[in-house]
Amino acid sequence: MVHQHATKETMSDLLCRRQMLANLGSGFGGIALAQMLTQDGLASGLLHHQPKVKRIIQLFMTGGASPMDLYDYKPELERLHGQMLGPKDKPEGFTAPAGAIMKSPFKFAQHGQCGRWVSELFPEQAKLVDEIAFCMAMTTKTNVHGPGTFMMNSGFLLPGFPCMGAWISYALGNITDNLPTFIVLPDPKGLPYNQKACFSAGFLPAVHQGTVIPVTSTSQQLADLEANAKFEFANRNNSSDSLALLQRLNARHASSRSDDSRLEARMSSYELAAKMQLSAPEAFDISREPEYIRKEYGLDSPVTEDFGRRCLLAARLAERGTRFVQVWSGPQGATNNWDNHGNIQTELPPMANSVDRPIAALLRDLKARGLAEDTLVIWTTEFGRTPFAQGSLGRDHNGGSFVSWFWGAGVKPGIAYGKSDDWGYQAVENKTYCYDFHATILHLLGIDHTKLTVRQNGIDRRLTDVHGHVIHDILS
Repeated sequence: MVHQHATKETMSDLLCRRQMLANLGSGFGGIALAQMLTQDGLASGLLHHQPKVKRIIQLFMTGGASPMDLYDYKPELERLHGQMLGPKDKPEGFTAPAGAIMKSPFKFAQHGQCGRWVSELFPEQAKLVDEIAFCMAMTTKTNVHGPGTFMMNSGFLLPGFPCMGAWISYALGNITDNLPTFIVLPDPKGLPYNQKACFSAGFLPAVHQGTVIPVTSTSQQLADLEANAKFEFANRNNSSDSLALLQRLNARHASSRSDDSRLEARMSSYELAAKMQLSAPEAFDISREPEYIRKEYGLDSPVTEDFGRRCLLAARLAERGTRFVQVWSGPQGATNNWDNHGNIQTELPPMANSVDRPIAALLRDLKARGLAEDTLVIWTTEFGRTPFAQGSLGRDHNGGSFVSWFWGAGVKPGIAYGKSDDWGYQAVENKTYCYDFHATILHLLGIDHTKLTVRQNGIDRRLTDVHGHVIHDILS
């Protein structure tokens, strides 16, 4: 696999480095190679312009967060409430025929100097709208959770393609060699739709897949990082000798299977795990944070404690050099997420309450830590909801229009890009697909999305497929 755009000098340097490490004759050679290629990642030849972003935190709302009940105020729904104006035939991906037009049961108000309309469900984020760039006309090709979640993460509806975090890891490598480059903090209630396939490296080397770290308030943060104390022989001194032998055996085994990147990834993971025994306990120990910080994230409330803990961890990991952190809200399934089919009045408020205070705290905290200058935060979901009722009080799936936002480095604050129709049913002005979303993120990282390619099955694959435009209107 070769970057289509790599220069001759870059490739020559890399080939010399590969040969040098291959000739070392030590098991550490393979690990060093994996580590160097991850750290430098062919990255020295990948920056096409000066980057404004060094690290990213992605907040993903699983299930399809309802735009007309959160960020996309639609007074026309109030006027048309109760009228049967939806499609006569059930569209593909809808779980039921369209019901009557349904107004939002939540109050909206304008906030900030930009006058952005925000629902009463997000009172804390509403205070920060002058710092956020909203994409108000996001759209997708599906009304189904699994394909929609794939599309927002990998740019494709089908499995088998690398997610954005894996592409970024592959392109830029790590910032530190003591923590994973791409960390996933899933909802303790369960993984999102598509399970771990959302964090896959696809056809990229397996070392670039997301490292999934379950986090709860009651369990050990990083299970099995140290050997169980009852095994006296498994001490640090003995472990180092055992690891050296294991690494030599692994390298010998991998040398005859150079086409299987999973072996290289496994060896690299052993090396990283050893380093994490020293770095991870400190990074994941949020008790080191001042009490007022933990309180701002909502760790003092059972409503916000879970998501707040993971947002605080995301800030700490970003501060310590993790390049890409995903924080997920909601598992797959029909409950405890943003998939509000039954009753938008009762199902949406608990989800909104669980994330609003932590998200606002995260943005303020990143600024206080001095990370806003080179950190990007993105908020998204896989699609939106219908302006028509499902049953009497729920909303069905709708890929026609939804909202995402950007905050941080390189972003023009307090603006909105694009517009949906008067019902919030379809994007009508400056439609924004995942391709544009991803192209803009790569651009902020210093990468031309059309040049980040990998040859796979005779096709030059890229995160944005054959589509995508950088959304320059939201960039500073």
